[in-house]
Amino acid sequence: FAELVLDTWDLQLERNGREHRTADMGCKQLVVRRGQPFTITLCFSGRGYEEGVDKLAFNIETGPCPSETSGTRTHFAVTDCPEESCWSAVIQQQDGESLSVSLCSPPSACIGRYTLTLETCTGYQGSSFHIGHFILLFNAWHPEDTVFLRDENERREYVLSQHGLIYQGTSNYISSVPWNFGQFEDDILSICLNMLDVNPKHLRDQNRDCSRRNDPVYIGRVVSAMVNCNDEDRGVLAGRWEKPYDDGTNPMSWIGSVDILKRWKDLGCQPVKYGQCWVFAAVACTVMRCLGIPTRVVTNYSSAHDTNANLTIDYYLNEMGGQERKSWDRIWNFHCWVESWMARPDLAGDYDGWQALDPTPQEKSEGVFCCGPAPVKAIKEGDMQVKYDIPFVFAEVNADVVYWVVRSDGMQKQSIQSSVVGKHISTKSMGKDTREDITHTYKYPEGSEEERKVFAKAEHEKKSIPEEDEALHLKIKVSEGANKGCDFDVFAVINNNTDVGHVCSVRLCARTTSYNGTTGPQCGLTDLIDIDLEPRSEKRVPMRILYKQYKDNLTQDNLIKVVALLTDHQTGDVMVAVRDVYVENPPIKIRILGEPMQNRKLVAEISMVNPLEEPLSNCVFVVEGSGLTHGQRVKQLEEPVEPQAEAKFRLDLMPHQSGLQKLMVDFESDQLRGVKGYRNVIIAPQPM
Repeated sequence: FAELVLDTWDLQLERNGREHRTADMGCKQLVVRRGQPFTITLCFSGRGYEEGVDKLAFNIETGPCPSETSGTRTHFAVTDCPEESCWSAVIQQQDGESLSVSLCSPPSACIGRYTLTLETCTGYQGSSFHIGHFILLFNAWHPEDTVFLRDENERREYVLSQHGLIYQGTSNYISSVPWNFGQFEDDILSICLNMLDVNPKHLRDQNRDCSRRNDPVYIGRVVSAMVNCNDEDRGVLAGRWEKPYDDGTNPMSWIGSVDILKRWKDLGCQPVKYGQCWVFAAVACTVMRCLGIPTRVVTNYSSAHDTNANLTIDYYLNEMGGQERKSWDRIWNFHCWVESWMARPDLAGDYDGWQALDPTPQEKSEGVFCCGPAPVKAIKEGDMQVKYDIPFVFAEVNADVVYWVVRSDGMQKQSIQSSVVGKHISTKSMGKDTREDITHTYKYPEGSEEERKVFAKAEHEKKSIPEEDEALHLKIKVSEGANKGCDFDVFAVINNNTDVGHVCSVRLCARTTSYNGTTGPQCGLTDLIDIDLEPRSEKRVPMRILYKQYKDNLTQDNLIKVVALLTDHQTGDVMVAVRDVYVENPPIKIRILGEPMQNRKLVAEISMVNPLEEPLSNCVFVVEGSGLTHGQRVKQLEEPVEPQAEAKFRLDLMPHQSGLQKLMVDFESDQLRGVKGYRNVIIAPQPM
């Protein structure tokens, strides 16, 4: 027999992309998931493959220095009975000179870029043919993969969905912003793989790094470190929590990860300016979903940043409600991280499932600014020794807050109240635009026996007391309609839970604040008001907050911190209540004109009314949505928008993907920033 010569081959991009759920990646290359077969067709010239005469084998390699010992190079022959634990090739069908072969990786293979080579052997003659490249991803559909998720709806949401909602605002007023994750957009997969290749562990030992890319725990730690640039590690985003942002993009302005990742690539892997926690988390979510690891963004309200790890946040206030001294410990209004789903065979015990990963640079972990993966089960159980970083995340959701009121004579009075930290831990629901509360996965009910046991294990004595055990209870309420451009009222509400009367004095103070707890100038203050509280009664003390007093100092986070101080004259006890009020932006309206259909023109009409008493200048709308816009579309308005006038424009779209898509809009101007809106659009498939 003459030597078997390979003439052409077909990597069956369309079929494999469909079967491996990677068709949307828009790559002109083969992208497959581990543990699942993919088909290629080989066409030989002169004669077809003869069983018993010709021997066929494949070589696959990944990384700069592939070796069989590290699992980055494998040689395997075509066989009739494949083994699940290693690479295999099986002939599917033969048609003359054409041969269809099914290849399959083990579900524990390293992910990344691979080269594929065919070796033919007839008698003593042998040849080698370079077939091309393919990319291997994690596989949440395969029961033996460490990222396996049982529920198809969960896999759709946490691996395949390219858009979502991120929760912001305050624990009393939860709001959401839309986000375009865009993990299947052109070039994103290649950028995510590049991120792995420029990470310091890879540069230190390329072979070891590539051999560990079979492990989602390892990948999660690398991604958590690489999304921030605090280790001077060519990370993606630089963080900044206060103005000016002039040499970059205001963190509030982003509405998606694609623009950020593409800018990082275009800058030659120099950090993109600027991110804050939800931006870091959203970019990490894009990268993890892109690589095939189920991931979601979560928000923790009243999140403690406990730098000295004593599970207590001490705040010092003066008698006017202002901050008396700077503290490195602080309560973030909200804080976002991600959860990724994976097994933890590296740990003894049952810690499989959701793992917290936090790419926002806060504290170092093993010498690097990264956090996690921390099993959510271990956080709930207070298992502080479990890897990685349980004490830090445990404090974020469980620390106590103690307010110290420093009097003019230097005396300090301690105020302890019911627990405020770790409220309404939230993520987007599966398959719909509603909020899922996942607090119960992080902590036991407050005051329960289980909570007491967990705190004992964590060597933490809880200082806060249940609300019903307080003799006097102080809280702050907000009138309806705290809208940008308007005045509004807040109230201190005092309840006497005892059978005796109390004489007290109350003061309210308001300051603009940022979501990370930094306070700005005062924008409201009452005199000291004396009140008589009858037994079992309630009193309200009002304060009006005026637009003219907050407008110049309100940060882009739209937050005002209201502090109420109550002194009980009989006992001298001091109580403090704090509430962050979210001042609402105006809504953006989006109308869809025409019948939404794939590859057919669609018009979106986008509008917003200026709620302020002054014109809006330098107005810009930014619109994006995977499957709808082909990247970002920017509309600059030539004229200022007068008070109460409507800014409106129309945008032509050509949807290229069918199904449910999200059109997202961000509005920026000199006077009003970070206004967000979105509209779900169902695109009908193109008729055949």
